[in-house]
Formats: sequence, structure tokens, C-alpha cells
Amino acid sequence: MKTALAGLRRYQEMAREPPPPPMPALAELHGAALRDYGGGGPTVLFIPSLINPPNVLDMGERSLLRWLVARGHRVLLLDWGWPGADRSALSVAGHVEEIALPLMRSHGEAVDLVGYCLGGTMALAAAQLGPARSVVTLAAPWHFNGFPDDARDQLAALWAGAEPAVAALGVLPMEVLQSAFWSLDPARTVAKFEDFATRDGKAARTFVMLEDWANDGPPVAGAAAREMFESLFRDDQPGKGEWRVAGEIVDPASLAVPMLNIVSTTDRIVPHATAPRAGERLELELGHVGMVVGSKGKEALWEPLAGWLSRAAAKC
Repeated sequence: MKTALAGLRRYQEMAREPPPPPMPALAELHGAALRDYGGGGPTVLFIPSLINPPNVLDMGERSLLRWLVARGHRVLLLDWGWPGADRSALSVAGHVEEIALPLMRSHGEAVDLVGYCLGGTMALAAAQLGPARSVVTLAAPWHFNGFPDDARDQLAALWAGAEPAVAALGVLPMEVLQSAFWSLDPARTVAKFEDFATRDGKAARTFVMLEDWANDGPPVAGAAAREMFESLFRDDQPGKGEWRVAGEIVDPASLAVPMLNIVSTTDRIVPHATAPRAGERLELELGHVGMVVGSKGKEALWEPLAGWLSRAAAKC
């Protein structure tokens, strides 16, 4: 414990480089922005989760987005931004209806969608309702009954305690969600700081970048938090074929575009049992975050993703 506390103090005091400026916004809506990373060729639109910032997809030397640009893709990012009062009444489905779909359509042509975590759940709805050529999900939940029962019970208890504050504030603070992530594996939370106490150089800087990302992020709009905890985690509406977006039941099996689900068999955040069961499937043995920014991510995920997107675009 002494070593872990020393690691925590070292993390707090570690020098940080200033973040790069955000990429230009092609369009903005309700505090969200469609950011342009440039590039040529087929357009790929990334939809990150509403939880945590989107920079996990654009993290220093491990930027999936900039790597894809260099590989000949036009890359756009839906940056959810900070939810204001006008978003407090937008559910998860409402974020698709009122933000994702209009920003997709503003681009003027069909795009390849790539959604990460809850962003993948939302990308499936956007692919059914909007101008999409193909859709890829990265560690995205769809069958929420695939989460362990004890994890769903913990989330239900967390929501019961947080609901009055969310009703008063109009948002769910990130700190509340972070406590849920810690509760998934408390021993690992301590162990990672114990390990960090002995790290140095590039490994230490990478740890700080990832930990800052995990502990950062805007709050979640109140209605989106309610739908996430009640309709998704508690009731498993997507998995039961009951989740409606823009009045339509979202059904991955009915999508008329190519679909790839990339899952990790060692993901503790989004277990692979929760993944969509339609479309193609690529299984990895990397963690929820490691599959995107880990040292093996380029070989295991980036390169297969780029190849699949190129093949999907060639068929259109």
C-alpha cells in the first residue's frame, strides 16, 4: 500500500504536456462538433462513447485517427463536447437523432462508421437510419444481459443513489461513473499505481496519458444517463429487440451495409458476451483500452480495421 500511495502521488505530480489544439470543426450542433482530421479517399466517421473524452482515439504517438489518415482515409470525429442545458433532455437515442444523424448528413455523402464502446451501440442506430456505407463496432455492448449480474446490480445501486442529484443537476457527473469503473476491479486500481511507482521514461508518460483520459471527461446528459442505466443496462432493450431510435427498432441483423464487430475476450469493461451477434466478428485478446492504444493495438486492431474498411469501400 505504501508503494501504491507513492505511485499515486507521483502520478499527481507528474509534468504534463499541453494537449494539442482540437482539429477544425466542419459543423457544430448542441455543443458537439464534427472534427476534420483531413486525408483523402473514403470518409470514415468515428463515434466515441458519451463517457470519457474522444482523445483515446487520438493519443499522441498512438493515434489511430492520424494513422488512418496516413493510410489513405478521410477521417472525421464526432466530438460530443460538453453537454449544456439544451442536451439534458436528450437520451442516448436522442443523441443519435439530434446530433449524430444531422452531423452525418451535413457531410453530404455516405460514410463508413466506426463506433467505440457505447459509441458503437449508437453507431449501429446511425447506420440503420443515416447515410452509411458500412459500420464497425469496437468493444461495443449490444446484449447488455451479457454483463455479469453483480456488475448490473452494482450499476443499479449506483443509479439509485445518483438519480436525485442527476434530476437536480440535469447531468450525471463523470466522478460518479468513475466510481463504477473502480468497483469492477478494486484490487487492479491499487495495483496499477503500485506498478507505476517503478515506471520511468516513455512507459510512465504513457501511463499518465491513459490515466488522465480515464479520469477526465464531461458529464453525461441526465436523460442519456437514465436511458443508459435503465433501458440499456437494466432492461437490455437493444438485446431484446426493443430499443427504438427515431421511432424505429434498431436491429443489427437487418442492416443493409457491411458490418464488423471487433471484440476482446479479455475486456473487463465491456465483456465480449455483450457484443452484437450479426455481421463479421474479429476477436482479440487485448483490454478495452489496450485494443486501441496498447503496444499491440496497431498490429491487432489498426491494420485489420484499415484493411476491412478498404475492402468495404471497394464493394460500394
